[in-house]
Amino acid sequence: MVDMDEENVATSSSSATDSAFDAVIGCIETIIMEEEFQQLQQSFMEKYYLEFDNSDENKLSYTPIFKEYVDRLEKHLEQQLMERIPDFNMNSFIELLMQHKEEVAGDIFEMLLTFTDFMAFKEMFLEYRAEKEGRGLDLSQGLVVTPLMPSGSRRSSSTESQGHSHESNPF
Repeated sequence: MVDMDEENVATSSSSATDSAFDAVIGCIETIIMEEEFQQLQQSFMEKYYLEFDNSDENKLSYTPIFKEYVDRLEKHLEQQLMERIPDFNMNSFIELLMQHKEEVAGDIFEMLLTFTDFMAFKEMFLEYRAEKEGRGLDLSQGLVVTPLMPSGSRRSSSTESQGHSHESNPF
């Protein structure tokens, strides 16, 4: 026989963990959208984007740039989270993040990945550089604009041509 109290405790503990995780993700979304974080990331990208090129070989200069990025941006994020969530622990959060990664919005997860995954970090710089140099993803070739009405035709209804008023049938 299953003890219902044990089951309820496990469920409430799990939902409390889920709620805490969701609260942290909500705070992260807020922090990364704030001007201070955006400016910090933008100025860092601007400072170093020319260092990165799209070759399979990674330059030695990437390592200190990656370390500085983690030191500045992850520390900023962690400090902001600790101010907003008093018992926040980054290591515990990262463990939870790996367990719940499919539940986190892609852009948030990708940004968090840049702190721990060098290849994600490098890809972020390559995308930024491509954008700065006008080599961003161009979808314009796949877009076709088609008018709903052929040019030169005017909007009229069949009732108009039969002499009926617009009020009886406007279309």
